[in-house]
Amino acid sequence: MYLAAEEIQARVRELGARIARDYEGREPLLVAALKSSIVFLSDLSRAIPILHAIDFIELAGFGADAALGGTSGIRLLKDLDSELEGRDVILVEDVVDTGLTLRFLCKTFELRRPRSLAAATLLDRPYRRLVDDLPVCYVGFVVPDELFAGYGFDVEEKHRNLPDLHVIREI
Repeated sequence: MYLAAEEIQARVRELGARIARDYEGREPLLVAALKSSIVFLSDLSRAIPILHAIDFIELAGFGADAALGGTSGIRLLKDLDSELEGRDVILVEDVVDTGLTLRFLCKTFELRRPRSLAAATLLDRPYRRLVDDLPVCYVGFVVPDELFAGYGFDVEEKHRNLPDLHVIREI
């Protein structure tokens, strides 16, 4: 096991408290990408004691190596149901790695004129960034370059339900 459920929950509570302080008197919109961010979003939402809304997007990578986890591009499969103009938006990510997906979302959402745009990620790999100037304001854990399962992360659509986070070779 890489991170126990108790460690994850404690950190999510800390992030929720920070977000509540930062957005006091406002009603942020939490936006998560389906499917791997759903567990983190659910726990984070419960840890934020101020009014907030939730919405979802779904993305897909495409290109020659997309089946192997790499992409040459990103496309939107499901757009938001909510309007962003004038709203405080927090993108909720499972992991920020190269930053390419987050940059795509930021560029897409900036066109919709939100009041503010920030990102919360459970896992971060800042040493793998290919882009700068990302609004990553809330980080759960900085992790090594490993593949994980559990807590929403999957291996071929399996193991998302595990409460702990495991390095894939452990499963």
